[in-house]
Amino acid sequence: MRAVVLTEHGGPEVLRIAEIPAPTPGPEEVLVSVQATALNRADLIERMGMYPNPFPAEHAVPGLEFSGTVAALGPRVRDWKVGDAVMGIVNGGAYAEQLVIHERQAIRVPHGMDVADAAAIPEVFITAWDALVVQGGLTSGRVALVHAGASGVGTAAIQICKAIGAQVIVTCSTSKIAACRHLGADLIVDYTATDFVDAVKVFTKGKGVDVVLDVIGGDYVDRNIACLAVKGSIVQVGTMAGTPPAVNVGGLMFKRARLIGTVLRARPIDEKIAISQRFATEMLPLFDSGALKPVIDSRYAFADIVAAHEHMGNNANAGKIIVDIA
Repeated sequence: MRAVVLTEHGGPEVLRIAEIPAPTPGPEEVLVSVQATALNRADLIERMGMYPNPFPAEHAVPGLEFSGTVAALGPRVRDWKVGDAVMGIVNGGAYAEQLVIHERQAIRVPHGMDVADAAAIPEVFITAWDALVVQGGLTSGRVALVHAGASGVGTAAIQICKAIGAQVIVTCSTSKIAACRHLGADLIVDYTATDFVDAVKVFTKGKGVDVVLDVIGGDYVDRNIACLAVKGSIVQVGTMAGTPPAVNVGGLMFKRARLIGTVLRARPIDEKIAISQRFATEMLPLFDSGALKPVIDSRYAFADIVAAHEHMGNNANAGKIIVDIA
């Protein structure tokens, strides 16, 4: 089968498609013919050698999410049949024509959705929902602050907030305001022109937000603390600006707040199965009804994987970048 195999690290030019053996499903795994994958910031960091796969395989194939159809079953598989349309998160390996996944980690493609489009769902929607709702405790009537509102995680987070009846404040650059407004963000802060801490205080009338979803890190951490309501939570899912030199622990203590760090990829398989199953139960009906939908910025052919990485590297996307494999 064809796959992108990392034999060196560096810029997008190191991404090369090679022929490698197709995987064989284990007893409780399904073999998936991949229709599409979608890019994540972690893919770029891995390509540069700064985010190694915590569960290394024989071939270093990137890619953390996929959609496709079941091609073969392990002998103990009971939940799926050949031809079923599935999507899901994986440790790596989604930049390939085939992959294997535990049957209970696979998620059905929403009703009426194109299989390839579903590749834009798993990583960002599970990340945003897990951070805001499962770990952050966001509920109807509360307020969230979401940074990088036009990113894949950001566009998912806005929709989730609106679907559960929460208000959402987002930060983004000037060129991405319209995309966030279209999704229904209650307040959009152009970080190039406005201090989001001041904007949050005005919007919440000094109360602060209940949950912060942050992919930035760096000096945003202390500013996030300043935005929090009493007993609020910051959920850190990325550090695009690096780690902060110090954190205002006193500010956290005064507000009786929580700072939570989280990732999906490094979780053991039992935790990935649990979060995938819960997501399928609680969130798939919202995709079926059309209340939630993937935001697709652009799509590339598999042969154009380098151009896809360049597009994300230029921070040019609003929503997900899909790579069609089949």
